[in-house]
Amino acid sequence: MSDRVQNTASEGKNVANNGSLSGAVIAVAGAGGPAGHAVLVRLAEAGAVVVGADNNPERLAEAVDAARYARGGATVTGETVDLLDLDSTRAWADRIEKEHGRIDGLVHLVGGWRGSATFEETSLADWDLLEKLLIRTVQHTSLAFYDGLQRSDRGRYLLISAAGASKPTAGNAAYSASKAAAEAWTLAMADGFRKAGGEAGPRAAAAILVVKALVHDAMRAERPNAKFAGFTDVKDLAEAIEGVWSKPAAEVNGNRLWLTEKP
Repeated sequence: MSDRVQNTASEGKNVANNGSLSGAVIAVAGAGGPAGHAVLVRLAEAGAVVVGADNNPERLAEAVDAARYARGGATVTGETVDLLDLDSTRAWADRIEKEHGRIDGLVHLVGGWRGSATFEETSLADWDLLEKLLIRTVQHTSLAFYDGLQRSDRGRYLLISAAGASKPTAGNAAYSASKAAAEAWTLAMADGFRKAGGEAGPRAAAAILVVKALVHDAMRAERPNAKFAGFTDVKDLAEAIEGVWSKPAAEVNGNRLWLTEKP
């Protein structure tokens, strides 16, 4: 089951056709958070048809509205989809392709964090939660969108991950392990694209954008003296996501694209 928010701005406004993603149809999972806001706006500004999903309808509606008004005439829709249910996720992917005739991307922004002061204080309840948020949603979205992305001439599956997956710390065992598993799953998807492409090379691509952590304007306002060293601004993340579509599939498929210093 899903609830849908559809917004298109058309009163007295025209959609330009020269954006870098003009004609592309891109889904964003976890669209209601600060990163989702930035990504929806950026993709809409680039000319894409944007379809967001989040489990919080109020946050999702705000993100859809922001993207809608950032670019007059943009087609931006949102659905509250249960990404923990594979059938619901497949139905979402099918609806997108049926309505728009194609699907050119899935940006996975579903996040969550749990940690502890020391390794021995790690709670396995944290793992139970993060396994759902950070792994299961990747499994379901990748399986649901794989065939549609293969049919596209510029299909992209983008996972946002954390540097901690490559260098876990004692208090982040559950989080880092979950991110590492999600990365492995995404790289397996990339290998599927590679094999499907044969000698001609992959038609679609799955890639991982790695950050240390994300920062946005509200965080800076709450902590004006904080430096947020090594953090990636959500607007810079959105710009990097848009830029992936300008690169050949073979160049990005199966790669980690670092937006912070490697550990």
